[in-house]
Amino acid sequence: MSLLKPLADRVLIEPSPAEEKTASGIIIPDTAKEKPLEGKIVAVGNGKPEEPLTVKVGDKVIYGQYSGTEIKLDGKKYLIMRESDVYGILG
Repeated sequence: MSLLKPLADRVLIEPSPAEEKTASGIIIPDTAKEKPLEGKIVAVGNGKPEEPLTVKVGDKVIYGQYSGTEIKLDGKKYLIMRESDVYGILG
């Protein structure tokens, strides 16, 4: 996959899809869907000499609600952000 090669300490994340229904089965309209706060790392930069990256492609991560910049590549939405905006790796 040669989407985009992030620079330095940036990572490219494919956000998980927003919930379509509530637990009781009510369909959530697009305007009321919460922005997903987790996703999968699809590309990483080379890090900085004094700060190597700790995440890798394929890691499932959580991040802040207002973290990153949304970009569109080949019709799909991604987030690009600094590794420091990633809160943790999901096991």
